[in-house]
Amino acid sequence: MTENEDAVVGLVLAAGGGRRLGGRPKALLTHRGRPLVEHTVGVLRAAGCTRVHVVLGARAGAVRERADLAGCVVVENPEWERGMGSSLRAGLGSLAGTGARAALVSLVDQPGIGAAAVRRVLAGYRDESSLVAACYAGVRGHPVLFGAAHWAGIAEAATGDQGARAYLKAHRDALALVECGDVARPFDIDTAADLAHLE
Repeated sequence: MTENEDAVVGLVLAAGGGRRLGGRPKALLTHRGRPLVEHTVGVLRAAGCTRVHVVLGARAGAVRERADLAGCVVVENPEWERGMGSSLRAGLGSLAGTGARAALVSLVDQPGIGAAAVRRVLAGYRDESSLVAACYAGVRGHPVLFGAAHWAGIAEAATGDQGARAYLKAHRDALALVECGDVARPFDIDTAADLAHLE
């Protein structure tokens, strides 16, 4: 195990209720024969994250039943309906006292982003001050790595569905962008039409 693998914890945000999908939680959508959340955890592990925390919200009980999340720390966000910001806060809060020096945040609804892109972002980790994001043709996307020195500021700024957007904008000078457009497709599974991306 390298120092990076132990210091950086994978954090999957998988609490959304799939409002535009008719209330089907994204974590439970099927991709390659398994729930999407299980696929996302597998991607983080394949990229080198030995520790993974998963934030659940909508139908958390059903997700726990159907998805194999063995070895993950499962965090339930009771305020998931308030948006991604609350899930990001819950996830970062779950890392307190774990010895983690950075969190590599991945969204459950982006199955086109695989281990190759995650590895590139993970390779950008240096220390607790690291701030690294994948980009696609120069446009910032996911996954994103937050060094622990940034967690308090990110949690404070994370409101509604904004997540870390405002914080990253305010700290763009510290943000390292890693081009991943050649190895990943950053589409979201948001609407019924997007379900065609699932396998």
